[in-house]
Amino acid sequence: MLGVAESFEPKGDRYSTVCGVVMRKDGFIIDGIGFVRTKVGGNDATRKLLQMYNAFRRQDINVIMLSGAIISHYNIVDVDRLSKSTGRPVICLTYRDSTGIEQSIRSRFGKRAVVKLAAYKRLGRRVKLVLSTGKSVFVRCSNIQVDDASSLMESFLIQGRYPEPVRVASLAAAAARHL
Repeated sequence: MLGVAESFEPKGDRYSTVCGVVMRKDGFIIDGIGFVRTKVGGNDATRKLLQMYNAFRRQDINVIMLSGAIISHYNIVDVDRLSKSTGRPVICLTYRDSTGIEQSIRSRFGKRAVVKLAAYKRLGRRVKLVLSTGKSVFVRCSNIQVDDASSLMESFLIQGRYPEPVRVASLAAAAARHL
């Protein structure tokens, strides 16, 4: 599995550090780490994630799990394009319920909001899952059924709500951001 997470300071960073961690299910062995940078508020998230995936040059990554489909302060990942381009299912996790971000996009991007709103609407709805730990997550899936995504997440879950590949990617992205 390729777990992906990012780190940036919204009030100061122009770029976000995105980390991908390849982790094997047998023993949670980390088998690769990669980094890219995405523009905060930009439109390069999907392209940069594809760049990172391709840089691994591996056929054994069987699924991509993202900590959020909207990264780098409104840099929206085209989840279906990512899945189609890699030939891998994609699972996007979010951790809080919300009514949506349409109004926030409109106020932040003005006339440029049209493109971001279309990308946001293409993401589709999220499904709430209650994990074996009692914690909840919200998922968006591409080319994988929600039940299968839930089982896969559980197989990488030790505690809380963060599957290990995403948790480790988040820690690495935060550490690398300060270099």
